[in-house]
Amino acid sequence: MFMKDIIISLLVLAALFLGSCKSAEDPNIVFILVDDLGWKDLGCYGSEFYDTPNLDKLAARSVRFTSAYAASPVCSPTRAALMTGKHPARVNITDWIPGMSISRARDPKLIPPEDIHNLPLEEFTIAEAFREHGYKTFYAGKWHLGETDGFWPEFQGFEINKGGVNWGAPRRSSGANGYYSPYNNPRLEDGPDGEYLTDRLTDESMQFIESAGDAPFFLYLAFYTVHTPIMGCDKYDEFYQEKSLQLPGKGEMITREEHDTQTRVNQSNAKYAAMVRSLDANVGRLLEKLEQKGLADNTIIVFTSDNGGLTSVPGGGPTAVVPLRAGKGWCYEGGIRVPLLISYPGMQHAGEICDVPAISMDYYPTLLELAGMDPDPDQHIDGNSIVPYLEDPRGEASRTMVWHFPHYHGSAWRPGSAIRDGNWKLIEFYEDNVVELYDLENDLEERVDLAEELPEIAAKLRTRLHAELDEMGANYPVPK
Repeated sequence: MFMKDIIISLLVLAALFLGSCKSAEDPNIVFILVDDLGWKDLGCYGSEFYDTPNLDKLAARSVRFTSAYAASPVCSPTRAALMTGKHPARVNITDWIPGMSISRARDPKLIPPEDIHNLPLEEFTIAEAFREHGYKTFYAGKWHLGETDGFWPEFQGFEINKGGVNWGAPRRSSGANGYYSPYNNPRLEDGPDGEYLTDRLTDESMQFIESAGDAPFFLYLAFYTVHTPIMGCDKYDEFYQEKSLQLPGKGEMITREEHDTQTRVNQSNAKYAAMVRSLDANVGRLLEKLEQKGLADNTIIVFTSDNGGLTSVPGGGPTAVVPLRAGKGWCYEGGIRVPLLISYPGMQHAGEICDVPAISMDYYPTLLELAGMDPDPDQHIDGNSIVPYLEDPRGEASRTMVWHFPHYHGSAWRPGSAIRDGNWKLIEFYEDNVVELYDLENDLEERVDLAEELPEIAAKLRTRLHAELDEMGANYPVPK
């Protein structure tokens, strides 16, 4: 019995040793989500007006995706998809919370479906998955997945919540001053007058990294920027005002007609450029903190946006994403195609470009795999791990993706859905049952509608679109 006790003790010690070794090897995760950042808003994606030196450096050490998509052309549905690995239609969060009143729509012919305004607590979020695995979890910034307090980040797997409430944007009323303190945010103490929100959220994230100790961490930094109000940033406003004056027409906005609205086609807004520059500087500060702590080589970094840039609103938006069509709120490419940079320990293809389509639901299973954790297909049911394309960015894959936005929106979008199958893209507008068909391989701008020329392909895609949506239990608008 004495020898048996010794053997058992040795086995217990070995298990503890191996467990501590595994904990030390677990990669940290930094997930950076930007609000309304357009596909062409970074230098590495082709912007010639905005300056993003730190993000361009991150791109040089990442795989950069050129066909990455948000799960929705508006924010809350994409955020639900990121948290759950499920399509927004399956979760039944299909509009920004609480959505636009139909009374604000222009001559509405349909009644949009009712969706829910709180991410259900029954969902096993990506934060809960990592917390269960021994990770410290931290949230900073925009949440917009709970209309009421009991559904904010601290109830969805995050141990710390700095600034995540029901808001969709910084407020400029009720004692709040938008991007400058005082914020009057119930989950973020006001800083000194004049403190800039993007700086503050990064400060909170850096303090969390300092406090994490030896435990692996899951840090989710969801910047409020570059969402309206477009307030610029004092550090950079003057520089970009001068820079805009050097542009043709001294930076005047150029727009083109888009259904019942206008789409901006040139990047020249100095205040928006200053917000992008502040975003870039703060991402640089965060990456420098990881370097200082000796964590950079053991940290997975994901950088993306929740929907396309705000380009298409009456009078034109603050940014432009040409050659993509339209922007936030629209199921054209400009509203759903977004930047995506992924860096992880030991990667072999830093700086390479991948054109394989990826979408918001994919990051849940991807991060589990990169962290050496088991998949949870019953939860992230609509996501596919994109690790194979991180390991071989030049690989090919033909995927089917659908978007469901059966609501009216301030961008002038009217209820509809879309499907991409390979390089074919079909958009259906529900008011008049019209479909548009595009060949993305030869027409990325979505200017040549082939629906009448190729009716069989259009019909096949429309059938597939509704089959996919029906399988997820999607709700549709009804006649008014």
